[in-house]
Amino acid sequence: MSIYHVLQVFKVRAFPVMVLRLFVFALAAAMLAGCASSLARIQTWEGEVAEGDRALLKAPGEIQVVRVNGLSMSNFLMDDLALNYDLLPGENQIVFNYKTIWAKTGVVRDGESKVHVVETEPHAVSFVAQAGETYTFEFDKPESRREAEALQERFSGAIVDGAGVEVASFELWNGKTPGPARAPVSGDQRGTIGTTGGDTLGQLKALWQNASEEEKRTFLRWAFE
Repeated sequence: MSIYHVLQVFKVRAFPVMVLRLFVFALAAAMLAGCASSLARIQTWEGEVAEGDRALLKAPGEIQVVRVNGLSMSNFLMDDLALNYDLLPGENQIVFNYKTIWAKTGVVRDGESKVHVVETEPHAVSFVAQAGETYTFEFDKPESRREAEALQERFSGAIVDGAGVEVASFELWNGKTPGPARAPVSGDQRGTIGTTGGDTLGQLKALWQNASEEEKRTFLRWAFE
């Protein structure tokens, strides 16, 4: 049922306008919460990996993750949305910006932005993720726009594990990224690929799933020549 139909049900003269508005706001908030929960975990590789064979990186609203191992991350409607990223075990490179938004206190003219945006240059952090571990961003959190602007010039921090131990520190991104991560081939798949007999279709699917985009393009050119 759409919001419009819900409003028609409750649209009676005895229903106060203010209560109706509060109902709509509550309904919209519930819908947004549902959307946020669906974005709770973002996969950062191509392929499938079992739940226990991955790590988790929690990014607060101030951190906007741009790339993970060279793979571009999607942009969402709200800049200050906290998101969680599933990582493959092993070396991972995270490219991100630190961004905060501060309301203007003075008079705002027509067409002028009502907020101050403080954003750093892209930073990167590389670390070896362990399966089942949870990692978080640790950095100083400013209490005012002035503090945020000062932090903008000397932004620093680290990735810490579940025990609060630092595993890697932030640094300015040099523009270099590794290739996108792919789910590893399982032991069973490695044992059957290249042998005669068995599930040939399953072997081909496994090979295709773990091939890079360039490898897929090369194969298709070869297949149709």
